[in-house]
Amino acid sequence: MRFPIRPTVPSLPSGRRLAAAAATAAACAVAFAGPASAHVSVNPDTAEQGGYATIAFKVPNERDNASTVKLEVTFPADHPLTSVMPQPVPGWDVDVTRTKLEKPLESHGRRIEEVPSKITWTETGGGIEPGTFQQFPVSVGQLPEDVDRLVFKAVQTYDNDEVVRWIEEPVEGEEEPESPAPVLELAPPADGEDGHGSAGAGDADRAAGSAESSGDAEKAAASGESSGTTDTTARVLAVVGIAAGAGGIAFGVLAGRRRPTA
Repeated sequence: MRFPIRPTVPSLPSGRRLAAAAATAAACAVAFAGPASAHVSVNPDTAEQGGYATIAFKVPNERDNASTVKLEVTFPADHPLTSVMPQPVPGWDVDVTRTKLEKPLESHGRRIEEVPSKITWTETGGGIEPGTFQQFPVSVGQLPEDVDRLVFKAVQTYDNDEVVRWIEEPVEGEEEPESPAPVLELAPPADGEDGHGSAGAGDADRAAGSAESSGDAEKAAASGESSGTTDTTARVLAVVGIAAGAGGIAFGVLAGRRRPTA
């Protein structure tokens, strides 16, 4: 009686099985990672309190069949920024909306009665196509010193008239909202800085101390070099004197041996 022969399936070594499993898991993670993480954001996302910074609003295109044609960013009204200057972006028109303040501000000796409140970028050359992103740089300041972050509400418009509002403020300790607003975290200035990137008095004192130490080291080196030169000269003269004395003694002995006896 003959039994049917079953074809054997070669098994992968354990190392290869682990690698295949890891690759499958990574593929699944990519597949399930939807566009939730691709939202309008600010880059860099941290700046110093009381200073000035250049930030960029990063806008990814989340659609496969439409291009982004407009971006509107609203600045926080409770912490107005007196200086907002967008950098020109090729293929985009930019418009800055200014709002009159109920209470004027003082900045660098000037009375400020109105501040930039919104920037609108409108495409003129095709917009942000599917699978791409665009950054919109802006110089901002003076950043407030009494808060730890600024929230910018953004509105993204596609050429199919779809509008996405990135206006939900994230709350620390809670899950990220579905449409989070861009957030700029504000940190205290580094030690020895005044928020403008300049060195403080402590740095100047340390620099002066370093220069003084360097001068002392150079003097010490020069003194050591002079001392070494003098010592070397003395040794050479001593050796020459000893050699001359030895030569004189030898000459005297030879001269005495050559004298004829009476």
